[in-house]
Amino acid sequence: MSALDHVQSFRDLLVYQKSRKLSKEIFQLTKTFPKEEMYSLTDQVRRSSRSVGAQIAEAWAKRRYEKHFVSKLTDSDGEQQETQHWIGVAFDCGYITENQGRELIEKCQEIGRMLAGMISKADLFCGELPQSLREESAEYFIDSDN
Repeated sequence: MSALDHVQSFRDLLVYQKSRKLSKEIFQLTKTFPKEEMYSLTDQVRRSSRSVGAQIAEAWAKRRYEKHFVSKLTDSDGEQQETQHWIGVAFDCGYITENQGRELIEKCQEIGRMLAGMISKADLFCGELPQSLREESAEYFIDSDN
């Protein structure tokens, strides 16, 4: 995994950082939504936008297995597309301006392109990871001669 020596955790990934920034922006914007939307649109768009980064973090943890890594990144892409849907609904309801909606969707699409790039180059992210144990490994076999 020499190509990723500069990346120590999912927090170092630009796509993760952008997803966190987007979810924070959506959170701030949804504070202006009507109270009657609290348990529907507001909740949905906040959840989907927050899930983008969460799925990236899970993908990072599963990069030992390329198919699991790709699956979680695909889930993340699905969440960003769901977020795009809810942004469209917010615009349709008149809660955000066309310009706000366009800017948010462009940010979602950028994240989607970055995720697609990671998926297409999953082999650069995946493979055997260095083993690090916090304690000595247990002995599983007992010497019967003693």
